[in-house]
Amino acid sequence: MTLEHFVNNAISPWMHDEGPDNDIVLSSRIRLARNFAKVSFPLAAEQEELEEILQFFKTEYAHQTFQEYQDLEFISIPELTPTEKRVLVEKHLISPHLAKHAQTAAAVISKNEQVSVMINEEDHIRIQLYFPGLQLDKALEKGFEFDDWLEEKINYAFDEARGYLTSCPTNVGTGMRASVMMHLPSLTITRQINRMIPAINQLGLVVRGIYGEGSEALGNIFQISNQITLGKSEQDIVGDLQGVVKQLIEQERNARARLMEQSGKRLEDRIYRSYGVLKYSRIMESKEAAGCLSNVRLGIDLGLIKNVSRNILNELIILTQPGFLQQYAKKNLTADERDVLRASLIRERLKLEK
Repeated sequence: MTLEHFVNNAISPWMHDEGPDNDIVLSSRIRLARNFAKVSFPLAAEQEELEEILQFFKTEYAHQTFQEYQDLEFISIPELTPTEKRVLVEKHLISPHLAKHAQTAAAVISKNEQVSVMINEEDHIRIQLYFPGLQLDKALEKGFEFDDWLEEKINYAFDEARGYLTSCPTNVGTGMRASVMMHLPSLTITRQINRMIPAINQLGLVVRGIYGEGSEALGNIFQISNQITLGKSEQDIVGDLQGVVKQLIEQERNARARLMEQSGKRLEDRIYRSYGVLKYSRIMESKEAAGCLSNVRLGIDLGLIKNVSRNILNELIILTQPGFLQQYAKKNLTADERDVLRASLIRERLKLEK
């Protein structure tokens, strides 16, 4: 396994699998924050300490396999080009923070890209594990197993009263962030999402855009995650999140049915216009592309558009991001050049569906 594998393929292997409720839920993620005991946390650590942690991971885990997570690749972030870093962020394999503060940072990524471990981000270790569709319980189970495997060789910073100790106080306790990526076009079209977000926030959950904190909900994709990590068990946190997600799934399906019943022709027109724009445009900005892809994915889910893969939204949302476009072109591109290439790639991808 090489870096080239991770940066040249827009869709991760695990995304090809079908998951429960995957007409609305794109993915489920469990992230666990951990730190080495008796070592300064990354924000206060000396460079020598952080380099020792990098060397430990490279020695102990590079090209190792745990269960189905094969051939763990150790990737030194400082050795990456700006484009390669951006691609890994766009694929959610590393965070924007890790990419920006990369002097003593690395990632360990499994061959199927289902597991990635960020090293020396805000914490020494941040384990991420993804599953398609709504599979939070399974993601948590597998996350625990992978965490236990790491802990066989690592003494974690842990307090009996407070739980896992982390750089950010909001992560203390379980050290866990559970999140679900959802495609909610009908709730957005009907503007119901605007009143739902404040209600969700009051339940101790947070609604963010596609790339997490501070990002935009491109293509009507929203990330729902827990805010509270202290005072609740991991199972309770996942249960609370899953309950809200199931309500959102029901609300989105109801909104789709109402739109078809009350404004069917308008909805069809919106979907097919977007399909036409994607098929024939020669210039395409990223925001417009995301919106059109969202409408086409809705059309696929409603059975209006045939012979186009449901994975097209997942794939093209990533493939048409700036980092991937420049990786594909093998050079830096101006904004105008990216818009032209984006349109071209979308046209070619749609031709493959026939």
